[in-house]
Amino acid sequence: MMPKLTLVGAGPGDGELITLKGIRALRQADVVLYDDLANHTLLEFAPEQALKIYVGKRAGQASLTQEEINELIVRCAQEHSHVVRLKGGDPYVFGRGFEELEYVRRYAIDCEVVPGVSSSIAVPASQGIPVTSRGVSESFWVITGTTRNGELSEDLYLAAQSKATVVVLMGMRKVKEICAIFCEAGRGHLPMAIVQNGTRADEQCVIGQVWNIPQLAAEQGVGAPAVLVIGEVVSLHPSYLAESMRNFSMAC
Repeated sequence: MMPKLTLVGAGPGDGELITLKGIRALRQADVVLYDDLANHTLLEFAPEQALKIYVGKRAGQASLTQEEINELIVRCAQEHSHVVRLKGGDPYVFGRGFEELEYVRRYAIDCEVVPGVSSSIAVPASQGIPVTSRGVSESFWVITGTTRNGELSEDLYLAAQSKATVVVLMGMRKVKEICAIFCEAGRGHLPMAIVQNGTRADEQCVIGQVWNIPQLAAEQGVGAPAVLVIGEVVSLHPSYLAESMRNFSMAC
């Protein structure tokens, strides 16, 4: 058997949101390298004899470095043939999937990508928040909360001036700084949602406005991993109006 890598998007968290093609790849795997954010129940689709190796990849917790993961993929493919790299969400949306594929191709290993359902769209939808809606939002941004240098993306300053929906992934640690950018741009009144563990059984959501969402999240114990959604579409959430009235009364 020739060595092969298949990058599989596991979806946003709910195990049923993986694609049929992703399941088919898992059933043909000799080795599965899986991230922390990929639903571990998906490992049941892999053959019983397949090696299943946890590589971490959750912020703030122990995990292999990206370089170590790259090397592990190559070694497993050369020794065992078919490696499935199971990654949360979509491998090409802040998943570093292309970096892994580019590294593995240097060793003449066949590669395939199976797209996944991205949390940037699915998590807001799970809360009844569309990222676009006619008459409310014509477009949306998807921005990383932290760049490779650990800094905020410059795109956030541009996004804060736009009327588009802004979805921030991996931004919970910098939520105060992100909200400050929007407040400084005169957008502190915008509706905002933070959804932790989106699409999973323990999903939590806090709804408010940019100016008060960091406090609300702290009070309700909402933390990472989370998706931040900023824009008028959040006002379409069923609880937004009631929450806004409650917060207004408290502020007065």
